[in-house]
Amino acid sequence: MKAAVLKAFGDAESFEIQTVPKPVPKANQVLVQVCATSVNPVDYQTRRGDYKNLVHLPAIIGVDISGVIEVIGEAVTEFKVGDEVYYSPQIFGESGSYAQYHVADAGIVAIKPANLLHVEAACFPLAGGTAWDCLVTRGNLQVGETVLIHAGAGGVGSIAIQLAKVMGAYVFATCSSKNRDLVKELGADWVIDYRNQDYAAVVCQETGGLGVDLVLDTIGGETIQRSPEIIRPFGRLVSIVDIATPLSLLEAWGKNLTIHFVFTPQYRTKLDALTKLIERAQLRPVIDSIISWDQVIQAHQRLEQGGTRGKIVLEFIKD
Repeated sequence: MKAAVLKAFGDAESFEIQTVPKPVPKANQVLVQVCATSVNPVDYQTRRGDYKNLVHLPAIIGVDISGVIEVIGEAVTEFKVGDEVYYSPQIFGESGSYAQYHVADAGIVAIKPANLLHVEAACFPLAGGTAWDCLVTRGNLQVGETVLIHAGAGGVGSIAIQLAKVMGAYVFATCSSKNRDLVKELGADWVIDYRNQDYAAVVCQETGGLGVDLVLDTIGGETIQRSPEIIRPFGRLVSIVDIATPLSLLEAWGKNLTIHFVFTPQYRTKLDALTKLIERAQLRPVIDSIISWDQVIQAHQRLEQGGTRGKIVLEFIKD
């Protein structure tokens, strides 16, 4: 099979299209023909060497898959050959999605939403699963609460806005002015132009100084440090960004805030929950662009430049 192989840590040109052995599933695994994948920040972070201690080169990376089951292991009973599925591969320690075929444990695989094409479904496994873990599993967002979602036009943010509205929350979201209409369309009640407005001042004013119940941080750094300023006492901060240097979080301590740092695990039940919402048309994908999978170098360069709207999708065309 063909795969985009990461030969060395570095810039986007570190990938090379190679012919590699087609994987063989174990008893509890399925072999999936990959129809589409998407590019995530963790992909370029892995490529440039941020997690070099967890990745053995040469490597096939990538953490979103929508495809068709070609072979099932002898112990697999919940799927059959020909099923259309989607899932997020294990992020470290196993081969990823930048290849024509992928082997996965059946327990992390879910049936693809029937109303989505593969290029649409590939937007959801990691970003949608992350949004679910941040708002539902860890953030414990409740009906009637208020939430601030940073980077509302991004891969996670664009899904999180929709999910928060389904959950009955009032949503503040930050984005650039060019994405204001999109973020509003996704369901944000109050859109903040982060380049021209101070989000803390806006939230403070619009909540009468009370602040929000929950902040979802997808940016890190100063955003983690400042967000406690606008969270109510006993509120929650959920971040998907690691901290490279120590930060002062005295504001959070003084308010008795709960802080979650989320590195989303892979499991089927959250994908099944997302599927129900997708098939009810309560969640939809936001696609920045669709390009051929062998243009992975350009996809990484585009994502690293910033300013994408939703997901960059890599499509596999059958030979």
